[in-house]
Amino acid sequence: MFFGEDVPAVIAADVPQDGYLLDVREQDEWDAGHAPEAVHIPMGRLNDRAGEIPRDREVYVICRSGARSARVTVALNQAGWVAKNVDGGMRAWSAAGRPMEGLGDTEPYVA
Repeated sequence: MFFGEDVPAVIAADVPQDGYLLDVREQDEWDAGHAPEAVHIPMGRLNDRAGEIPRDREVYVICRSGARSARVTVALNQAGWVAKNVDGGMRAWSAAGRPMEGLGDTEPYVA
């Protein structure tokens, strides 16, 4: 799916350390590996949990590759949030050497 230039975006390396990072992947993807400071709200639960997302700061939205997060970014911006898609998602996050953690004793990875 192509979103064109209508989706504000940022590369993984440019997400501020103290930025609000919203991970919209499914639970198994999150469990495999995620950014330590990320907030996990699966895309399918956003309607129920939108009140948890701050409106007073920029929201950086991430998924595995950037497609789901682009859709969420568009929806959030249309609803009044200021959001940016993390281009390339967790794949780009990992490739940029950004910190990751997972559950259990295995090394975190992008599922």
